[in-house]
Order: sequence, then structure tokens, then C-alpha cells
Amino acid sequence: MTDDPEEGMLSWDESVFRDEHVFEIDHVPETFRHRSSQMESLKYALRPAVRGSRPLNVIVRGPPGTGKTTAIQKLYGELRAETDVRVARVNCQVDSTRYAVFSRLFEEVFEYEPPTSGVSFKKLFGQITEKLVEEDEVLTVALDDVNYLFYESEASDTLYSLLRAHEAHSGAKIGVVVVSSDLDLDVIESLDGRVQSVFRPEEVYFPKYDEPEIADILDERVKRGFHDGVIDPPTLDRVAELTAEQGGDLRVGIDLLRRAGLNAEMRASKEVEREDVEDAFEQSKHVHLSRHLKGLSESERALLEVLAEHDGELAGDIYEAFQAETDLGYTRYSEIINKLDQLGLIEATYTSVDGRGRSRELSLAYEADAITDRL
Repeated sequence: MTDDPEEGMLSWDESVFRDEHVFEIDHVPETFRHRSSQMESLKYALRPAVRGSRPLNVIVRGPPGTGKTTAIQKLYGELRAETDVRVARVNCQVDSTRYAVFSRLFEEVFEYEPPTSGVSFKKLFGQITEKLVEEDEVLTVALDDVNYLFYESEASDTLYSLLRAHEAHSGAKIGVVVVSSDLDLDVIESLDGRVQSVFRPEEVYFPKYDEPEIADILDERVKRGFHDGVIDPPTLDRVAELTAEQGGDLRVGIDLLRRAGLNAEMRASKEVEREDVEDAFEQSKHVHLSRHLKGLSESERALLEVLAEHDGELAGDIYEAFQAETDLGYTRYSEIINKLDQLGLIEATYTSVDGRGRSRELSLAYEADAITDRL
């Protein structure tokens, strides 16, 4: 710290950031640390595609924020740049039905979007496989956040179509990488028997980062994203410590660095101090929550808003308020409860009710204010 306050202050045209994009959650870093064995396993599975054969199928599992998506993005980037292999990464949080997934694949194969209506799945599927055979191309598909397909009961049909493509159109070569951050989801056991019989994937596990690994990765971001001297080692260690406390989710640390930098700028300071980090943590610790909420439908968001006012009540009683808001039936209401429970946004606990048998008691898994503020 300088003795002269003016020397430590930003002028109007200055910033603590060298490159703020480095702290965006979807930024793909130039260096990818502490994941060499996982990268080698993925390359092993995808290597046959480079030789014109169908690649091995893969399940990529691990807690949130452990580098799974980054690994896919880096490998697919290499395949695009250096080979003729077609690659498609589908964000299943956004495209959570079989038709939506294959619309993304159509866009990758034809390099333009399919018609928004009037095209059946069968025709869409046929056009994709026919094009692959005509061009003698291999397509490798990454279903990122595949757990969302399971939440919508679309996973088995989607995987069945991909895995059986060569039977529907002789010569079609498609490999599948499924990526899941839901450690409670047993992907194989949750699939239909018809899919289990043909899906024999390699498994690649991404463990959570420990605190020294987090500090090392974040230090690389700091060097690329901040100007020299903006954040000192003890402050960065505190960011790594807080990130480790949140299950090692690297996205928390990356978001925390960005928000702390913005806090420093708000003070017109050239240095990020520990107080900037502590203040930013209240927002950054919920980055996982924000990501889940972003992918919800209007009716799913409506149930969370209703629950914020009726937290801890029985499902039957909460339905009355939900139905008044959405006009949806009880079957759809029950499906939404199951999805939000699987996402870890609510807790649905069975309890005995006098004269009414068993019912589910619904409660939010986060503070109501944390959810409503982000909705």
C-alpha cells in the first residue's frame, strides 16, 4: 500500500482489469491445469474419430465447477482446427428435449438453423444422418449437463436415437459424450433397458479441486485478467479458501475475483483488498444457484416464488396457491416438484398427516431472499 492516497487511486480512464473477459464463467483458458489424466482419457476415446471410425462413447462425471465443460471445449476446439471431425456441444440446460438436441446437431452439420416449425423429428434425424453419410464424416456429440434431459424424461429417447443412428442410416458414425454434474444421478441405471444394452461408455471422473489447485488456477487468471499488483498473495489465498469452502466449485472463485475487482474500482482503488473479497462473496457463493435459476421455465420459477411465501407447507396446500398463479394441473405440478428437488433447489420430504396419509412437505434449499433476488 502507498503512503500517498492519491497514488493508490484510479483515474477516470483506468481499470484494475487487464482483460475482464478472463473472469467470465464461460471463458476457455489458454492453460488448463490439473486435468492432464482426464484429457488423456478423453483423447483416447475420441481418437478413432480422427481415423474416420466411430469414437468410443464416454460418461464424464464430477461435481460442478471441476473443469468438465472446459475439457470438452478445448478438445472440440482442437478437433475443429486440426481434423475433419464434426463436433457439437449441446447445453442440455437450454436444449432439454430430444427435438431441441437434434435441432442443435442439424445446425452444426448444415451450418444453418432448421425451420422453426413443420419439420418432424424423423425428417430432422434423417437429414442429419444422410448428410453425415454423404460427406463421409464422423460426428461426436457432447451432451453437456445431460442431467437436465433426465429431469425432463428425455434422456433415453435422445441417447437411443444417437446410439442407433447407424442402424437407421447405414454408415452414419456418431459418438456420444455425456457430461453430468449431478452426483446423485446414476446415468446408466436411469436409462431404459433398450439404451443400456447398447451404451457401454468409458468413464472419466473429474474430482473437485483442492485448495492449492484452486489457488494455482486462480493465480493464472489473476495474471491474465488483472494488472500487476492489483491483488496480493494473502488476498488471493482468501479467495481460494472461500472457493474450497463452496465445494471447490471453481466458478465461485472466478466470479469472486471479478466482483472483488469491481468493488475495488467502485472505491477508485488500484488494489483489491480483503474487504472487497468478503463483500463480493455474498453474491459469488450463489453462482451455482443463479446458473440453475437461469434455465428454469416460467412455471418452474413461479413455483419457487410461491414457495418463498409458503415455505415448509404441505404440497397439497401449496398447490392451491401455485394453481392460482399458473392454472396448471396437479400432474405437471408434481413433475415440477420432482425436477426442482433433483436440482437441489427445494427439499420434498414425505411426512404423515392425520387423516390424510402421507404427503410431501416442501421447503426451499436456500434462503428465500437468495432465490427471489435472483429470480
